Amino acid sequence: MKSDTFRRAVEATDLDATIATFSPSIVLRSPVRDEPLEGRQDVGRLFAILFRVFEDLRFVGSYTSSDDAEVLHFLWRLGEAEGEGVDMMRFDGDGLIEDYRVMVRPLSAVVALRDAAFSQLTEGP
Repeated sequence: MKSDTFRRAVEATDLDATIATFSPSIVLRSPVRDEPLEGRQDVGRLFAILFRVFEDLRFVGSYTSSDDAEVLHFLWRLGEAEGEGVDMMRFDGDGLIEDYRVMVRPLSAVVALRDAAFSQLTEGP
């Protein structure tokens, strides 16, 4: 799968290798904010935060759609909040992630993710 390199990088919490899987024009849409994050720098900054705050992140499934998009199913914990989600990815001609959509459940996990990670995006580096 095209997402295998991304998955290995995330599992190793290797930020540089994770960012290397992103297209320069990547767009990430999340359940936590209305506006997407755009570009390697902003999406990379989010992953730097996620690598610090996620506990027990693990991928438990992967799927390919009929139009070559890929989905990774994951479980994670943030303090007392346990969450589950999917990363839906589309790739550019070089095999880099250009469209990245994240769905997370339950609501308590979305709130924990917002409070622990996305709130730091507005605080600066």
